[in-house]
Amino acid sequence: MDNNLSRNIRNQNRSQIYTIPNAISILRGLGIPFFLWSYLHAHNIALSFAILVIGGVTDYLDGKLARILKQESALGELLDPAIDRAYIAAVLIAMAISGALPTWIPILLIGRDVWLSLMLLVMRGTGGDVFKVTFLGKSATFTLLYAFPLILVSSNSGFGRVLLIFGWSFAIWGIALYLLTGFRYTVTALVRVFTRQAFLQLRGR
Repeated sequence: MDNNLSRNIRNQNRSQIYTIPNAISILRGLGIPFFLWSYLHAHNIALSFAILVIGGVTDYLDGKLARILKQESALGELLDPAIDRAYIAAVLIAMAISGALPTWIPILLIGRDVWLSLMLLVMRGTGGDVFKVTFLGKSATFTLLYAFPLILVSSNSGFGRVLLIFGWSFAIWGIALYLLTGFRYTVTALVRVFTRQAFLQLRGR
């Protein structure tokens, strides 16, 4: 009886839409066009940096609050990583346009996300579920989200050079983690697809 009750509560929680964590995620997403405007149009580096810092903090906060308030939801599981991907793509493209990043970095990282989107479609097409965000995947995203702001405000002299060194150190580590998690998510997807196909073939005999 207690198990059924707790299961029903969990299912009700997962179906929630209007939650504090989801609201924070949506507000974080609204910061993406604001960042693009401030960086590419207004050329306000301080404001752009502040937007990215707020985005990184709220990225941590929404997941933490979801667990504390027991407001984890199916929408949140989709919304949070989607906004993370959009944030990273926007920052990569903007910084590449301005010349702050070499073009191969956005091509590599955005290509990774496009590939995983295709893998997700394959999984869903065979009756699979969405990717479960892993600790390593979240760490990779968080590392990139605080590496790029450091590069953004860095320079080639004085303290700015220190920020440049730290920013690129974190960026290299974050890029490596990002690609590694992409490989692991790919393996997970392929295993689920082939397992599902094998199960259907066995059941059809």
